[in-house]
Amino acid sequence: MNVTSFWHTHKSTWAELDRLLDRFHNRPREIGAADIDRLTLLYKKTSAHLAYIRTYHPHDEVTRYLNRLVARAHNVAYKQQSTSGGQLSRFFWVHLLELIRKRLPFIGWAAVLFLIGGVSGFAAVMADPLNLYFVLPEGMAEQIDPGRLGQGHESIDSPMISTLIMINNIKVAILAFISGVTLGLVPLYLLLFNGLLIGALAAVYWQANASYAFWAYILPHGVIELTAIFIAGGAGLHMGYRLLVPGPYHRKYQFLQAAKESAQLLLGTLPLFVVAGIIEGYITPSALSLEAKYAVAILTLIAIAGWYAYGLKRQRHSASLALISK
Repeated sequence: MNVTSFWHTHKSTWAELDRLLDRFHNRPREIGAADIDRLTLLYKKTSAHLAYIRTYHPHDEVTRYLNRLVARAHNVAYKQQSTSGGQLSRFFWVHLLELIRKRLPFIGWAAVLFLIGGVSGFAAVMADPLNLYFVLPEGMAEQIDPGRLGQGHESIDSPMISTLIMINNIKVAILAFISGVTLGLVPLYLLLFNGLLIGALAAVYWQANASYAFWAYILPHGVIELTAIFIAGGAGLHMGYRLLVPGPYHRKYQFLQAAKESAQLLLGTLPLFVVAGIIEGYITPSALSLEAKYAVAILTLIAIAGWYAYGLKRQRHSASLALISK
């Protein structure tokens, strides 16, 4: 086929791809799944046309035109991956949420273990208040006074407290991750023990009729913090599970794969711990009303739910866009 006939036969396809690329560039928010599917088809067709024309007419103007057109389509397909910012965005909005969805059963078990510890701690102190001294670390029980909750907040060094809390929480998450090599026993202990502490404290404030105030000081940072701890704990439990139940593949291979994914989950929780530390250092001990603190807790819950929902939407969008490269 000569160049003129080739041009007239396929120019409508190229023109449609050109217009669609302009839409991707000028109005990206209006792009839907059908547009992505159409771009995939047109990109494949035009690439095939370029391969043909480059073989038989390598120096023709049509060849140069198709080369530019296919290059534009390729840039649209890989735009998010072309910069470090795009890669970082894709990690937190697509890849991390994909890992969380894959490990949701283990994250759920982490939450259940924490809840079991919490119920046990609450029941123990309700049965006998003196059990508080057996549940809490040495010296901590003597410092619990529901009547003094919220006092002295004006003398708190918020930047220092916030930094210390961040460091401590990150250490707990790293320990829960690394201890996965103990067949999941240490993550199991950490989750049960931390739940036990919260449950015991909740019982103390319940008995003092101060539960409303107690949870107002726990939930603003606790929603984000516990989400991160459950993710990190679930990662550790999965590593231990793969050591015990390697499946159809070699135990070492399965464990290394689990460790790699768990490390990425741990990395993804670090921003959550930073945000939780800032809230716990500045908002939790502040003079804000209890209602305002509950409002902050609700906002953090909405933010996490929104992140997960929007991330799943972007994940589906990214999966459709990835078909272009196939």
